[in-house]
Amino acid sequence: MIRLRRLRFRGGVHPEGNKQSTSNREIEPLPLPARLYLPVQQHIGAPAEPIVKAGDHVLKGQLLAHSEGAVSAPVHASTSGTVVAVEPFTASHASGLPVRTIILEPDGREIWEERAYGGDPLTMPPEEIAVRVGAAGIVGMGGAAFPAAVKLNLGSRQAVHTLVINGGECEPYLTCDDRLMQERPREIIDGVRIMLRALGADTARIAIEDNKPYAVAAMTAAAAAYPNVHVTAVPSLYPMGSEKQMIQALTGQEVPAGKLSADIGMVVHNVATAHAVHRALRREQPLISRIVTVGGGAVATPRNLEVPLGTLVSDLLDACGLKETPARLLAGGPMMGMVLPHARVPVVKGTNGIIALTREEVSARAERPCIRCGRCVNACPCGLLPLEMAARARHGDINGAADYGLTDCISCGSCSYVCPANIPLVQYFNFAKGALATQREEKRRADETRRLAAERTARLEAVKAARAQQAAERKRAAAAKAKESA
Repeated sequence: MIRLRRLRFRGGVHPEGNKQSTSNREIEPLPLPARLYLPVQQHIGAPAEPIVKAGDHVLKGQLLAHSEGAVSAPVHASTSGTVVAVEPFTASHASGLPVRTIILEPDGREIWEERAYGGDPLTMPPEEIAVRVGAAGIVGMGGAAFPAAVKLNLGSRQAVHTLVINGGECEPYLTCDDRLMQERPREIIDGVRIMLRALGADTARIAIEDNKPYAVAAMTAAAAAYPNVHVTAVPSLYPMGSEKQMIQALTGQEVPAGKLSADIGMVVHNVATAHAVHRALRREQPLISRIVTVGGGAVATPRNLEVPLGTLVSDLLDACGLKETPARLLAGGPMMGMVLPHARVPVVKGTNGIIALTREEVSARAERPCIRCGRCVNACPCGLLPLEMAARARHGDINGAADYGLTDCISCGSCSYVCPANIPLVQYFNFAKGALATQREEKRRADETRRLAAERTARLEAVKAARAQQAAERKRAAAAKAKESA
């Protein structure tokens, strides 16, 4: 059933949606490119470790790199073909730095690796579902790219009563989740039910912004047969798609600062993640493709494309055409997306959009001094004081910025959006977060060095004491022997 929810979180903004060019465009498959570039790190956590080498022939869905550590995700072949190389290639990141990448040349035959039917996932033990989701390489597909299996395992460690499915898609230009909900609602609902079983949760709440009426209708119809799955229309307000803000708008509950949603009995997953879970558990298909919105004023034919992972951004732009050279190229939306260094970077698991903006859309304006108007404070959905954090970050006072809640900032960009002085506030915060992380890592290393030094000193003292004791015992023994001889 559909429920209208009018609760909202504090702050937020209403950026121009710019979704009309793709919201009515059905999902289309993108033909295989000449080569695929599959980074071994397409997720938060440790990079996957390649198990293939140049010259190997692989099948579609075959494991190419296995996960390393508790927070990691494997990488699979997006199609059948030959591994050309395993070498550094430009990452899908603003830094433009290279990352270890498996380069695959498709053979055009699309031959799947042989797969065995694993049985009905709704009768599987919860832990087995999480294992299969992890083996399929599924990560959060709303952009965060956190390994999904880790979150699905939370139910085994703490009580989770509600699964929240994020269908907000509040970022301007992006419509890939909207189209997915309209075109494949039954598959999403099936994935939701599988995730409910993995978590041991009672209820699923699917939140969709009320500017997506067709998605709301399609998902409501697909969920009608399941009384524990509820579809809720929430207000269109950025950043509704942020986990804590969605929970607050949906339930009225706030996740405490420094805590996770699971600490109040809720776990949040994206609708595309639920769809990937359906494919993995019902069809034995790992995560090897995703829906990507290609839009922006520089794109001739904006589209929603189902893209094999590893496809270059340049291939997507070629498929859609360009009216002019983009002034800015983004992976993701304009509020939280990353500026790409160029178009020769691959689509990865967290790439939900490629947005090519014109000079008019970018409309860069000069930064001016802060006038302390307080608009950033009113817009902040986390209730922080952006102007105070920025003032400290700009002067290198990272700890001072942290005292004002830097670690609670979700980098949504609402403060930058409303700032009349055009101060790039969120850039200062991201810089400060990086500096804070470096500072904490240096402190951890220093503490570890001190601990190791203390342990070494203790060992040396123990050895010294043992030797002294042995020398004393030898001396006593010699004295006793001399006494007996006398």
